[in-house]
Amino acid sequence: MNTRDEALALDAADPLAHLREQFDIRPGLIYLDGNSLGVMPKATPARVQQVVAQEWGTGLIGSWNSAGWMDLAPRIGDKIAQLIGAKPGECVAADSTSVNLFKVLSAALTIARADAPQRMRIVSERSNFPTDLYIAEALAAERGLELVLADNPEELPALLDARCAVLMLTHVNYRTGRMHDMAALTQLAHAAGALALWDLAHSAGAVPVDLRGSGADFAIGCGYKYLNGGPGAPAFVWVAPRHAERFWQPLAGWMGHAAPFEFTPGYRPAPGIRRYLCGTPAVLSLAALECGVDTVLAAEAHGGMAALRQKSLALSRAFTALVEVRCAGFGLSLVSPHDDAQRGSQVCFAHPTHGYAMVQALIARGVVGDFRAPDILRFGFTPLYLRFVDAWDAVEQLRQMLSHEEWREARFNQKAAVT
Repeated sequence: MNTRDEALALDAADPLAHLREQFDIRPGLIYLDGNSLGVMPKATPARVQQVVAQEWGTGLIGSWNSAGWMDLAPRIGDKIAQLIGAKPGECVAADSTSVNLFKVLSAALTIARADAPQRMRIVSERSNFPTDLYIAEALAAERGLELVLADNPEELPALLDARCAVLMLTHVNYRTGRMHDMAALTQLAHAAGALALWDLAHSAGAVPVDLRGSGADFAIGCGYKYLNGGPGAPAFVWVAPRHAERFWQPLAGWMGHAAPFEFTPGYRPAPGIRRYLCGTPAVLSLAALECGVDTVLAAEAHGGMAALRQKSLALSRAFTALVEVRCAGFGLSLVSPHDDAQRGSQVCFAHPTHGYAMVQALIARGVVGDFRAPDILRFGFTPLYLRFVDAWDAVEQLRQMLSHEEWREARFNQKAAVT
C-alpha cells in the first residue's frame, strides 16, 4: 500500500467492506480505538428503545417471561461462545470483567489446591491489565497465597512448577498488543499440574480463539471493546465443562440458584455455567450487547473470525509500515510485535516524553487513538468498520501533526481523567 489510490483499491476489493454499514460512524472520523470502546451499531438505539418503550413501558413485569429477559444472559453467552471456540451452554454474559475474574479465579484456586495444598502461587505477568493483578493480589492476600509476576513472557515457563496453582494471563496484552500462544502455555500449565485462566478482553471478536481446542480451564472477557456492546457493557464468563460443577463460585446470588423462584433460604447451585450468574441481569445493557455481538457474527457468511483476522493483520501491517517510513525521525518506536502470529488487533508506538499530547493532537485532527502510561500511543484495528484508506489517512494526519509539532500546544498537555 504505497499510495492512497492503492488503499482505495484494496477497499474496493474487500469482501468484508459492507460490514461497515452496520455502524454509525461520523463522516470524516477515523476511529482507531475500538480496542477500548467499540463503535455503536446502527441497530442498537432502536433495540434499546424497544426494550424501554415496549418491553418495559408496556409489558412491565410480564416481560421477564414474554420478552425473554430471563434468558438474555445464556442466550447472548451462546452467541459469544461461537467467537471463542466454545459450545452452547458453556458461556454466560453477566456482570463486569473484574467481577467475573473474581468468580473464576476463586474457583480455580479452590479446585487447584483441593488435592495439592502446597500450590501457593498465582502466576501472571507484570504487564497484565491492572484490574486483573489487583484482584489476584487481593485474593492472594485473603488466602495466604503469593502472586508471582514475570517481567517478560519468556520467564513464564520457568514459573510453572509444583508451587503454581493458577496461571492467569490476558491473551492479548493491552499495552503492546502482544498475543500469547494460548495452547502452548495452557499445556505447560497443565504439565505442571496448574490450571490456566485467560482474559479475552482484547481477543473476543478481534482474533480467533479456541478455548476448547487449547484446553483452557477458565476464561472471561469484555463486552464493550471488539464486541461493540456499548460503554460498561456486561462481560462474559466461560468455564470448561469439566470444572463447571466442581465448586460454588463465591458470589452465590439468586440467579445462580437452580430454582431462583423457589425462594428457599439455602443455596442450591444451578447446573453448569448458570451457577456463575449472580444478581438480576442488566436487561438494557444486555440488549445493547446483543446488537454488538450480532455485528461480529454477521461476518460468519464471509469467512467469520478467520476473515476478520486476515483483514486486521493486513490493516495493522500497512499502518505499521507507513508509520515507520513516513513518520521516521520523530522519536516513535514500535512496541507491538512485527510477527503476525504474536500480534493482536492493535499497533502501539512509544514516545519517551510526549505520547499523551501527541494522541490528543491527533484526536483533534479526527484520528482517535488512546494513550497508555507511561509512553504508549495505542491504535486499534477493528476490521468490521475500518478501511485501508483509514489506515493511510491516519498516518498522513499523524505525519502532519508531528511535522507541525502541534503536540506542543498547551491544550494537548492537559491530562484528562480518561486517557
